[in-house]
Amino acid sequence: MDIAIKFCGLTRPQDVTAAVAAGARYVGFVFFAKSPRHLTLEQARALALAVPAGTAKVALTVDADDAELDGLLARVPVDILQLHGQESPARVAEVRMRFGLPVMKAIGIADADDLAQIDHYQGVADQLLIDAKPPKGADLPGGNGLAFDWRLLAGRKYWAQPWMLAGGLTPDTVAQAVRLTGARQVDVSSGVESAPGLKDAARMAAFSRALANL
Repeated sequence: MDIAIKFCGLTRPQDVTAAVAAGARYVGFVFFAKSPRHLTLEQARALALAVPAGTAKVALTVDADDAELDGLLARVPVDILQLHGQESPARVAEVRMRFGLPVMKAIGIADADDLAQIDHYQGVADQLLIDAKPPKGADLPGGNGLAFDWRLLAGRKYWAQPWMLAGGLTPDTVAQAVRLTGARQVDVSSGVESAPGLKDAARMAAFSRALANL
């Protein structure tokens, strides 16, 4: 099984280098001021320009308005917009049409009741990111290092568009998560860090190795 990896929340040139060396199919840059992984447009542009062809560049935004997205895309060359806030299906469709880029919509899961909302984004988003729902009152919509019960996805009929598993994945847990859910794409941020916002090259390589024999 060929599992695509997205290393998200890269903040330094060496993080991009390590992600590519670990076989990243996607790299993610965060545009959310409360996050320790937040980048200015200038920082993100420099990192994005260092990403080789064949690795998709993803911009993570949270309830961004059109002006914010216009400013971001005018400066930073990205391939995918990741909407990680409370964006409605209508807003996702609007962003996709207005900006002409594929859209990945993050959906937070805590229990079985949350799975129903996934259907609302069928045919609207190009990809789904199935993540752990943040705790009530949390400052961050993702990147909290929390996992949901992966058994909620076990044996389910999956969705028409590609989807990605996120939330609390680490080099030690990602293989089990993939076996339980059948995910073909995984997203990791805090699980490969030495400190918030600082990726660890050895952990990134270990994350990739954990998936090599699945």
